[in-house]
Amino acid sequence: MEFVLGSENQAKKRAAVRIIEQCLENSSVSSVSVSSGVSAQPMSEEETRQGAINRSVAVANDTYGIGLEGGVHMIADTMYLCNWGALTTPEGKTYTAAGAQIPLPEELAEEIRSGKELGDAVDDYFKKRNVRMSEGAMGMLTAQLVPRDALFEHIMQLLIGQLLYSMSRQS
Repeated sequence: MEFVLGSENQAKKRAAVRIIEQCLENSSVSSVSVSSGVSAQPMSEEETRQGAINRSVAVANDTYGIGLEGGVHMIADTMYLCNWGALTTPEGKTYTAAGAQIPLPEELAEEIRSGKELGDAVDDYFKKRNVRMSEGAMGMLTAQLVPRDALFEHIMQLLIGQLLYSMSRQS
């Protein structure tokens, strides 16, 4: 099976490759940068989910397309991280799954509300560079217990699990 990830983000690539290699023998994973078709900083569960779907559909030509998207959303007065994934089959069937969520510190939430992207706000907040390509906001805010690639690995497990379940029902 051939999979294409609709992103060049290193944390997303590591997650996709690890889970596909674990679950599906004789499969390959490549990646290409495609637009999410949503805001640079998705601000709701719906927009984040749609970004993942758009990425997976964009790269699912004669392959299995994968889209992984991070965003934020509000619950009452608190801004939370949210993460979504989508897997689209060559036949056009799309599976979706969401990941863990945690509240953002108010200082980070304020930066995002003022128009800054989460990745840039996190870099400034932690005085680091390219956090989105490594541990991500989730990793930084969980003392490295749940780095970004582990978060996306869980989403990939949910996506591949749905695909395998569907395939088992067809045989």
